[in-house]
Amino acid sequence: MQKIKAAIIGYGNIGKYVLEAVQNTPDFELTGIVRRSPGASKPSELQAYPVVASVKELPHTDVAVLCTPSRSVEKYAGDILNLGINTVDSFDIHGDIWNLQQRLDRIAKDNKRVSVISAGWDPGSDSVVRALMEASAPNGLTYTNFGPGMSMGHTVAVKAVPGVKAALSMTIPLGTGIHRRMVYIEVEKDHDFDTVAAAIKADAYFVHDETHVMQVQDVNALLDMGHGVHMIRKGVSGKTQNQQLEFSMSINNPALTAQLLVAVARASMKQAPGCYTMIELPMIDLLAGNKEDLIRRLV
Repeated sequence: MQKIKAAIIGYGNIGKYVLEAVQNTPDFELTGIVRRSPGASKPSELQAYPVVASVKELPHTDVAVLCTPSRSVEKYAGDILNLGINTVDSFDIHGDIWNLQQRLDRIAKDNKRVSVISAGWDPGSDSVVRALMEASAPNGLTYTNFGPGMSMGHTVAVKAVPGVKAALSMTIPLGTGIHRRMVYIEVEKDHDFDTVAAAIKADAYFVHDETHVMQVQDVNALLDMGHGVHMIRKGVSGKTQNQQLEFSMSINNPALTAQLLVAVARASMKQAPGCYTMIELPMIDLLAGNKEDLIRRLV
């Protein structure tokens, strides 16, 4: 079996779980980890792998798994595609996905490589479920209710606000796709809490939701990476009314995101050059194993 050679770009919450997923996936081989400070002391779990400042320092790599904040995905993806390496990411700014896809599609095609964007669990696997629900009941409404749980994208966005020392953003579902954001922060010395809170509420991640910002002494005492989703679609199949479909899961947020990124990295090796989202990928390409065995077992 020829293994897929993958690199991890960034080693925060998601990067650590990508390492575990790759280690537990027999058709992958890790070429190394790219970190902002590669000279820092290596955690014990990285002792067997190269830790470098640039993917250019690694051995031949087929695909780079981007474990970076969404707002830096485009730069990393563009640079790495230009090196002739596939990329996958969990970009989660829903309103920007189409435009990002168009920009990366050009770069991927110019380099005869593949990029798969927004391949976490939402956007990502939830997008696939929403598509299947809409195919099953084309006329109707779908409500996606997140949480309660920690949003990694929102938490990263808060940490980038000047004056924030540490942060946790919790998503609380209110029903019918409406959410409350509960943001807990430690404030840097010499910064005013009210000014910092106003900046958080004005950020694009929060501006459309009810957001409450609270100052706490120790964010770590509140951390819980559990999350979940409950999706409901009520609609019409053909001319038949009152079709109701539901999907729910409770998860460890970064662990599921990481596992999906590895599955999508596998699928990236089977696509024509270009940039894709998960709803454009054949589901069977996400899975390891023989096509006949998969069809016999899953269909």
